[in-house]
Amino acid sequence: MAKETPMDREAADRISAAADRNPASPTAESGFDDRAQAAADRNDDYDEDD
Repeated sequence: MAKETPMDREAADRISAAADRNPASPTAESGFDDRAQAAADRNDDYDEDD
């Protein structure tokens, strides 16, 4: 079974940078970079509430 790792800001930034480097990539075309940023935002908000 795979280990679930929450999306953090560093990972989201790497994904966005890869999408920016190659706008024709599946990551960029699928919108995964935007979803990764949104997940990192949610996780940042969650961490601040602790």
